[in-house]
Parts: sequence; C-alpha cells; structure tokens
Amino acid sequence: MNAIISLCHFCELHGPKVLFCTQPFHPEEKTVGGESDGETVDGTTQSGRVLSPSFSSSSDPQTPTGSSGHSSLPNYKNDLCEGCTSIHLGFVSHDEEATVSYVSSQRPHHRDVFSMIRQACIRSLSCEVCPGREGPIFFGDDQQGHAISYTFYVKDNQARGFQRLYSILVVMMDKVYLLNSWPFLVTHIETVVNHLKSKANTVYEKEKVKFPQRQYRLTSSVNPKTYIQQRGGNKPARSLVELTEDRSVFKILHTSFVWILRACGNRLSETLLEGPPTEDSIIDMEKQEETEEGFVKLFVKDSECDDVEEGLDAVNSLQSCNQSTQEVLEDDGSPAVKDIKHLVELIDAQQFHTLAHHVIIGNQIIVRGTGKTLVRSFLQVLTYLLPKGCYRAIFYSHEYVESYKCNFLGLHPDIKIPPHVNSSEQFLLIDILDPHEAHDKDDDDQDRFHGYQFKFSSSVVKMGKPPSMLSKMEFAIRNENLCMEVVEQCLICLKEEWMNKVKVLFKFTKAGGGRSDEDTKNLFKLVGAGDEDKPLLTYWMRGLSDQYKKHILSASKHQHRTSVS
Repeated sequence: MNAIISLCHFCELHGPKVLFCTQPFHPEEKTVGGESDGETVDGTTQSGRVLSPSFSSSSDPQTPTGSSGHSSLPNYKNDLCEGCTSIHLGFVSHDEEATVSYVSSQRPHHRDVFSMIRQACIRSLSCEVCPGREGPIFFGDDQQGHAISYTFYVKDNQARGFQRLYSILVVMMDKVYLLNSWPFLVTHIETVVNHLKSKANTVYEKEKVKFPQRQYRLTSSVNPKTYIQQRGGNKPARSLVELTEDRSVFKILHTSFVWILRACGNRLSETLLEGPPTEDSIIDMEKQEETEEGFVKLFVKDSECDDVEEGLDAVNSLQSCNQSTQEVLEDDGSPAVKDIKHLVELIDAQQFHTLAHHVIIGNQIIVRGTGKTLVRSFLQVLTYLLPKGCYRAIFYSHEYVESYKCNFLGLHPDIKIPPHVNSSEQFLLIDILDPHEAHDKDDDDQDRFHGYQFKFSSSVVKMGKPPSMLSKMEFAIRNENLCMEVVEQCLICLKEEWMNKVKVLFKFTKAGGGRSDEDTKNLFKLVGAGDEDKPLLTYWMRGLSDQYKKHILSASKHQHRTSVS
C-alpha cells in the first residue's frame, strides 16, 4: 500500500507535532539525491536496500534527516521536548517477497512527504474533528493528499484535563483506494488505539492513587510561573513511553503499522482487462455487495439462511443453506470428470451431442449417481457451455428441485422424478451406473472410470434442429490439436459472440415496442441466426446483466417520453 501512517501528538508547548511515521520504500528508491548508490538503510553497502541517511551510523539523532550536510528539512533541534520525541534512530522491516522495505522514523525525511504529513497533523489535531472528539474522520485534497485520521485521548495524571490528544493518520494520494480501505484501516487502527489507551489507563490509575492531582489543583493557586511545577515538574509533556510505562511501545507501533500497510495492500489486486468487460465479468461484479456509500465490500460474510433474497442469490442461498435439500459435498473417492474434453471421451458422440443440445437451450439436466464427486464434476464441466447468468446448479440433493430453481441438478439414485415433471417438463436424465468395484485413487483416470455406464433418458421425444452454434462448439471440443486452455478460450469467444446477438434481440423485442414475426425474421437474418437458434437466443437472455437490462429499458422509456412530448 503506497501510503504513510503517522502517530501525531498535540504538545501544550509546541502545538501539533508528528511523533512517529512508517512508510514503504522500494529497493530502487533514493531518498536523498547525490548519495552513493551503495549506502543502505543499515549503513552497509548491500545492494537492494532503501537509502535513508537518517539511519546511518553518523547521523545526528536530533535532526529529522540525521545529516546536517544533506538535510532537506528545517532543523527542529530546539523545538523538541520530551513529549515531542519518539525515537532517535528508527526501525526497518524488509518484505523479501514483495521487495519492499518499511521504514519507521520520527519524521519523513523527504520534504514533500513531510509537508503533507505536517498539514494533515495540524488539521487532525485542530479543525478536523468528529462527533465526540474521538474516532475516525476523512479529509484531504488532491494537492496535499487525502487522510484518514483517528483521534483519541490518552490518560495522563499530570496533563491539563488529565488527558493528552493523539491521532493516527493514514495519508495517501489515491482517494478512491483510501476510501475503499476505510473499513479495514479503521478497524485495525482502533485495535492499536485501544492497546495504547489500555496501557495508559493502567499507569494513570496507579499514579492517581500514589500522586493525586485533582484535589491539589482545586485548592492551590495557579500562576504562569508555578503552573508547570505544580503539574509535576519542569516537563511540559511526557513521552508516550512514560505514559504507558512500555519502553517497546514504538517497536510495537512499528510492527503494527507495517502489518496494516502490508495487509491492506495485499487485500486488493489489479486485473488487466483486454477490451470491454464481458457479460460474465459484469455478472460477477453485480454479485459483490456494496455499502450505502457505494463502495464495494471486499470481504463479505455469507448471508444467513433466513434472509429473503432474489434471483441468483436465492439459488445460492438455497444451495448453501438448505441442508434438508443439499449436503456439503466432500471428496467421496469416486472418480471426477476433469474437463469438457474428458467428458467427450467418456460418452459417445451422439450422447454428447444430445446432452449439449439440451444444455444450451435451457432444459434441466438431472444427473443421478452414488458418487457425489462424480456427479458434481459431471455438472461442473457442463458450465463451460453456458454464460454464467444462464446456469443455476445444485450439485447433489436428496429431493427433486424444480427446474425454475436450477437447471443443473444432481440427485441420489433412489430419488424418483415426480409424475408431473415427467408429463410436462423438458429435461434430460443421466443415470450413472456404478460398477461397485474399488479403484485406487492413483490409477489412471480412464482406468478409474472402467465399468461406469451413462444411461440417457429424456421427456423430450424428438429434439428439433440444433442451434448453429452447437456445431462450432463440438468442432472446437473434439479437435485433438487444441489443448483445454485453447478450447476454453474458443468457447468464451463463441459465447460472447452469441451474447451480442442476444443483446440485439433483447433491445429489439423488449425495448422496441411491438414487433411482427416478419420483423423478427429479418432481424435474425441480419445477425446471422435462423429459426433453430430462437430457443437459444430466448433462453440466453437470462444471462444478460441487470446493468445492461436497466440501461436499455431506461433508455427506451426516456426515448418514448421524448417522442410523446
């Protein structure tokens, strides 16, 4: 995560001050121009380290950069009290896997970064406040960066009001990234804050008993000359180490800040999109839950079984929650179908042609067998033939589920098809006959399927002419010169080609008003489809994303209002 985390403090003598900051560096980054290429963060000549003169052996611990000859910041030597000082040298952690080094120091050593943190520090401890004074708040701009500030009080028996004001800042230039990380950052910063407050409260309670201050302040006269002495000595502020009685408090902060930066960066990954997103990718994005502010939740808990859901979510909840209908599937030792090419090898050509025909026009596919792994894998490979929005699967159930809830259904062999389904529904039933022979898992895949039989039966007496797309799919799948990765890309291209035709048909029929059969036939000729393709095009309309449907329908309504007015 390309951000910097800082601990800030409001000093009664010097005002808002940056106490401690942690930021990531990549190996090739140079923090100060003109330094030798071999010098490193730990003062050695090892290559691949972060150059930081503030941690060299010759550094002056009282200056922000540690080197007066190359200082890029003002000298704050005379502006530091004990409460404004954290560490003299610093801490470094190296992430070898990501080749990133995390450096913690009193202040950022780069002038521009220090200016950003300084401005954010002043705002977080003065004008930018949240209700109750303690808690998170967001502010910033494109010039000085954007910040999440978590303000909190730490108990101090010698302070004015018996507490001191601190804040933890996360500053970065990417506003969208920072706001999307709000739930994660606030949750874990709050953990760090609670840890500090807990330690300080323990020290405060102990000092309050040993050196009570409240009654003494109420009874004594206060003047500017004796105010500091009456508060416990000549120190205008005490350090965080003294307030918590923990000499390792800044080491703990370093490890905490490093973990937050690293974990927050690992939460998100970039995906390279070649061209516009497909309908399948849009449907995947629509399944992600959004917050009220419009940000995507990257970690979403499974919904409760009692929740009322619609569409595909209802099917997903049925699949995951209804234990009376479906069991949690585990590997039961039965063989598994690896991919669609493997399935073609297991059944004959005519059977696969019939199966694929039923799949792409939306008829329910029912697979019965004792091997849960085999039934599940059989149905999973069929999903190669359909867009993501067109299939809804229950991979193993102990009772029949209606076709409007799922078009891929796995059943136990003892489950019978209801009479009303046999008489009215269009489905294809595949019974997998188990040879009841034990096979070693280390056996070859074909040897493990030895003795298995696939029996096909259907309520459809005679299938119509198959869609023209089916022959192209079969040609790609049966081509022995193509590996499965190439076949998968071919199927994706074919599905996207026909989804574009589905989009045209949807706009023509749903958003274009009443259309005659002659107009529909002319449209089919225009897009290169025939009458045999109509069942496929009609069924695949279910695979269109809600985003596309809403856009087309709203545009149609707007056009209709404009024409009427």
